[in-house]
Amino acid sequence: MRLILTSLVLLTLCGLTGFGSEPVSKDLDYARNFTITEYATHKVLTVRNAYRNAKQHYQYALVPRDQALPDDLPKLATVIRTPVQRVVLMETVYVGYLDALDQLDTIRGAATADYISLLEVRAKIESGEIPSLQSGQKLNIERLLILQPDLILTTSLGDGSFELSPQLQRSGLPVVLTAGYMEPNPLARTEWIKFLAVFFEAEEQADAAFEQISQAYQGLLEATRTLESKPSVFCGAPYSGVWHVPGGQSFFAQFIEDAGGDYLWSDDTTQGGIPLDTERVFLKAAKADYWINPSHYRSLNELFGADPRFAKFRATQIGQVYNHTRQISDYGGNNIWERGIVHPEEVLADLINIFHPQLMPEHELIYYENLK
Repeated sequence: MRLILTSLVLLTLCGLTGFGSEPVSKDLDYARNFTITEYATHKVLTVRNAYRNAKQHYQYALVPRDQALPDDLPKLATVIRTPVQRVVLMETVYVGYLDALDQLDTIRGAATADYISLLEVRAKIESGEIPSLQSGQKLNIERLLILQPDLILTTSLGDGSFELSPQLQRSGLPVVLTAGYMEPNPLARTEWIKFLAVFFEAEEQADAAFEQISQAYQGLLEATRTLESKPSVFCGAPYSGVWHVPGGQSFFAQFIEDAGGDYLWSDDTTQGGIPLDTERVFLKAAKADYWINPSHYRSLNELFGADPRFAKFRATQIGQVYNHTRQISDYGGNNIWERGIVHPEEVLADLINIFHPQLMPEHELIYYENLK
């Protein structure tokens, strides 16, 4: 009996002096560009590979509102009180995540509000409840300061000519940089729902949603794993004279592989986009079977009007040009960048149906349309 009592006393004392208080890192299935570390008093989110050739990482210390700030927070971390209640979105991609987490009511502003597609959010934009905060490349910092958001979500291209993050950083507001678009796998990009969930203290909901989505995606992969014949595929279209094709280690390259396609730049090791000129793309893709995601174009006439040389691609000659423009709104928003990011199983189903229609004869395209 004395031994048992002594052991209980020791365990209690150990608990009081930090027993079991070692930080714990959350296990992730696919995502590589963020980590979640849980401490007894707070959580630290670390983001790396935020843009092409990024050298630094970014840390965010999340502390519950009703607790004092711990003394051991990382020195350079941005401190954010949770759960957040007032959120500003710098890109529309976050709408899909917040919808899946039932947090749309927390949106208080959006940089490019006109491009948001979700009807529930559009209604608030049109009523003025969610203001637009950006005109062209000019950000309305004064309005941001008035809104006093708990959280501003943004991404970085690592290109000063298109960069908003420095403006936000100078504002002193709680800016969080995400790097989902730099992930090499569609499910990795979806798994960023777990990152965002921590701000809302909704981790269990995020875990359950991701598990269901992952299972659906893996189920579709069973249909393409044993394919012997795979059509050749290329992507994109020029913008301002530069044709950015997805890198071989990008999430869209993985989409093509998972859908049973042979991506022409699959041997490239880039995670982001590869800047090329039209001549180099034509030399490699002239005889490709499929052309996917040709910018914003919705017809072959529009495509050829941009550059008559596009008619020389074999994919256009045989009518196998597909764009993810089926759900473009009247304002120019595209639901594939909202719901489609969180539900890659729907995008994968579209691509399988395009490349191998015999595998999914009953499927109706959700995000894609065949350009005529």
